Amino acid sequence: MRKLKRNRNSKVIAGICAGIAEFLGWDITLVRILYLLLTIFSFGIGGIIAYVILWMIMPESN
Repeated sequence: MRKLKRNRNSKVIAGICAGIAEFLGWDITLVRILYLLLTIFSFGIGGIIAYVILWMIMPESN
């Protein structure tokens, strides 16, 4: 069973997008583009809040 964790090996800021991509089995670039679109279409608020919340609740991988 896979667990959602931040990816330490591919950190740009906190490894959130890399962890989500690993969990879903998607390409990390696709997840980053989707995050960027979420941020743009929510005028920055939704994307930033989601990232900070995930940063606080997602455990770091070993």
